[in-house]
Amino acid sequence: MMITLFQFLVIAAPIFQVITASDADPLQDFCVADLAKDLTLNGYPCKRAANTTTEDFIFSGLRNSANTSGPSRADAVFGFVHSYPGLNSLGLSIARLDWAPGGLIPPHTHPRGSEIIYVVEGSLYAGFVTTQNQLFARVISKGDVMIFPRGLIHWQLNVGNTTAMAVVTLDSQSPGFQLIASSMFGSDILDEVLVKTFFIDENAVRQLKATFSGSS
Repeated sequence: MMITLFQFLVIAAPIFQVITASDADPLQDFCVADLAKDLTLNGYPCKRAANTTTEDFIFSGLRNSANTSGPSRADAVFGFVHSYPGLNSLGLSIARLDWAPGGLIPPHTHPRGSEIIYVVEGSLYAGFVTTQNQLFARVISKGDVMIFPRGLIHWQLNVGNTTAMAVVTLDSQSPGFQLIASSMFGSDILDEVLVKTFFIDENAVRQLKATFSGSS
């Protein structure tokens, strides 16, 4: 029987409670982020309880699909603490992922959080690679759920003929998002490092740097 999105979230919550949390445990009922103040080691300072409203605990960013017109034909709308202040100190975040046919969320990592993905529509070739270079990957379809352990490289490719959409939850209010290719070729790493790492010549490095220099 196919589970609903609500059932998925109910299932995911206790899983994240069992897993050792990436973020520190909260010391009060809630600590809505005061985004006007500087980020501290354990998150943002709390907004005064008297100034906290119901709206601080609601995020409407997942109503609209992400922009899939870019080169990768896929993108995400993130509900991290920076855009969803009610998450502060709770060790949770959420995102909506959208793909056009053939779209790819490229290989990336979340250095501070594990991820669970729930496929709402479409079929995705999704997987991750361990620190021992062991591959865990297959096609997941509507109603399927998959885990991506914290810090491991993972991706999702739309292998269907229609658009795809998924919702992910992570066990950190700020799990981070680092694209592998963009980090390597979109930064100012010396060409020699990249030549020796990927066994390619300097011309190839320059071409790749030109491609990724405008990537986010």
